[in-house]
Amino acid sequence: MTDHGTRRRPVAPPYSLTARIYDQIYAGKDYAKEARQIRAWVREYGPPRARTLLDVACGSGGHLAYLAPSFEATGLDLNEGMLRVARKRLPRVRFVRGRMQSFRLAERFDVITCLFSAIGYVGGRRELRQTFRTFARHLNPGGLLVVEPWLRPGVYSAGAVHLQTFGTPRYPIVRMNSSERRGDRSIMDMHHLVATPKGIRHWVERHDMGLYDVATYLAALRSAGLRPRYRAHGLVTRRGVYLAVRPAHPPATRGRPSSRRRRGS
Repeated sequence: MTDHGTRRRPVAPPYSLTARIYDQIYAGKDYAKEARQIRAWVREYGPPRARTLLDVACGSGGHLAYLAPSFEATGLDLNEGMLRVARKRLPRVRFVRGRMQSFRLAERFDVITCLFSAIGYVGGRRELRQTFRTFARHLNPGGLLVVEPWLRPGVYSAGAVHLQTFGTPRYPIVRMNSSERRGDRSIMDMHHLVATPKGIRHWVERHDMGLYDVATYLAALRSAGLRPRYRAHGLVTRRGVYLAVRPAHPPATRGRPSSRRRRGS
């Protein structure tokens, strides 16, 4: 069968080609409701009078649009296309480019969020621990980390096929994906068809995401010096949420104290 008018492309990294249609794909996501829940968690578990917030893997700024009015907010993402969309949407919010595993900013924050399962894109368990250490270094003492995970191994359905349509009748968007599992990784090749009066574009983006259980996440968070808890009822069904606090005082060390003063992390 020949796909007339369709230009095929090789498999691309996630969201590398979809930044400009991302908000159309997720137009039905209730960012306002999720932001209200995040603010409630900050009041319950975060520092009193939390003022600063960093949204890691902020994407197009959907959550920040509703969180920025309550915080002095910063967004961080690796995808420059997403950052362009976010900066246009929120010109008064600071956005910086960086990898969630290893970014380095000059300041710390009262709240750090990593939402919509973005944490699943880290490369493995070692990178998961490294990422949480990076987050912890950027939290103020008493600060709160909010992480929305990807699906757990027993929840992900290998072999499932999904088809969704978006956009308008004049500019329709179709997305279809298969679901594969390789060890503790979920592999989803997302096929996109975007139609305009000038023709149809087709591309494929691969979403390679880690499948980790609750114990793995909790252990990785603790290894970063955080005090985590898992709540099964999170922002999206079947994903839950991790809420981790950086202790206001570091744990006491055993043995003789060092004669050199330790600098803060």
